[in-house]
Amino acid sequence: MGMNIPKTAIVIPGASGDLAQRKLVPALDILYRQQRLGPDPILVGSGRSSFTTESFRERFNVSTEFARHLYYHQGISGIKSFIDSRGAFERIVFFLSLPPAAYGDTAQEIAAEGFGDETSIILEKPFGYDSASAHELNSRLAPYFDEQRIFRIDHYLAKEAVQNILVFRFANSIFYPVWNNRYIDSIQISALENEGIVERGAYFDHAGIIRDMVQNHLLQLLCLLTMEAPVSLDPDDIRAQKITVLRSLRIDRCHRYQYRGYHDGKGVAPGSTTETFAELQLSINNFRWTGVPVYIRTGKAVHRRGTEIGIRFKPVPPLLFNHNGALPPNQIVFKIQPAEGIILDIQSKIPGTDDSISRSTMNFCYRDVFAGTIPEAYQRLLYDVLRNDHTLFVSARESEIAWDVVGPVLHTTDIEPYEPGSLPAGKLPVDWIDFDGYQGLCG
Repeated sequence: MGMNIPKTAIVIPGASGDLAQRKLVPALDILYRQQRLGPDPILVGSGRSSFTTESFRERFNVSTEFARHLYYHQGISGIKSFIDSRGAFERIVFFLSLPPAAYGDTAQEIAAEGFGDETSIILEKPFGYDSASAHELNSRLAPYFDEQRIFRIDHYLAKEAVQNILVFRFANSIFYPVWNNRYIDSIQISALENEGIVERGAYFDHAGIIRDMVQNHLLQLLCLLTMEAPVSLDPDDIRAQKITVLRSLRIDRCHRYQYRGYHDGKGVAPGSTTETFAELQLSINNFRWTGVPVYIRTGKAVHRRGTEIGIRFKPVPPLLFNHNGALPPNQIVFKIQPAEGIILDIQSKIPGTDDSISRSTMNFCYRDVFAGTIPEAYQRLLYDVLRNDHTLFVSARESEIAWDVVGPVLHTTDIEPYEPGSLPAGKLPVDWIDFDGYQGLCG
């Protein structure tokens, strides 16, 4: 299965951190056991800590076979010679498990070591703090790595339920004709977390939920949901259509909230007005979607965890079975996490009655249809990097335009409190789809 992968060395600057231990190294272990890492790979941890290779290997709960491929090198200086001493590698991949502020300097250090066109870098979000900083970051990277050698991770794009959005839209002829403002009344996206900021206070207080979730994950979901059909599945064609959507987006309303007790979190500044919950109304100003409002709500310390997309269709005319106008409209709900699935609401006749109508659901649940474990996002993303496939990664232009979209609401200070464990009352003119009511389906 890994024969199309060249002999590769994977380097993780910042390998002593939590991300490497929880996500990256376990994902690479699975890929190794699936024979997807290519022939004789090595994984080199790098950082300021003074591990030995043996003590570094002991940090990870991985297979014995994969552990033999793990090494440690302190710092970037001298790492090329270290890798060269362990073989000739056709591909070198650096996963920068570092604070974003270190990306530019680290890229310069890697280039100074003498790595060439065989080398790529992987970046975690956030890609900047606003439009200006995103542009500056991309400018810092450009002298050392061209766009084809940079992989900006948005792990939402690797979720199976997210990848299935394009299949749902463009591989099923029954949906494509109605995917427009003639039939769709609103688009609603809900991304909720029941936990607060936990141990991420220093990062989160600098970012807030709009930077942390809306600018990247949720705008990417919206692009996949509303973009025109690409000419092909080539990454550049898909990115072109996503960029077209981003350029047409406008935020019409934004309300910000903060849960009570947020200021008690470690790393939170006294009197901080950072939002932990936000609701936004957007418009897509093109012929397909003009007049269809997009509603987004996302936040922490609410009553449950879950990410869903809802498509609400326009109601049928007040005729026949809907003569009193009381029939609820059809809805499609994409369940992104924690339990993946697609749910279609339809109206059905109640057996034994003349014309009594009841809402019914048609469910597609991943766990019921597909056997085996759904791959974790980092498995897919790391494998795609090794294959040099940019489809699920964010381009510099996408990132910069997304910052332009959210820029007007980043620096507002108006904020209202809400109780932990509950949703804020909300101020948008929207009848929210009852996403809570779908939790028992595919749950």
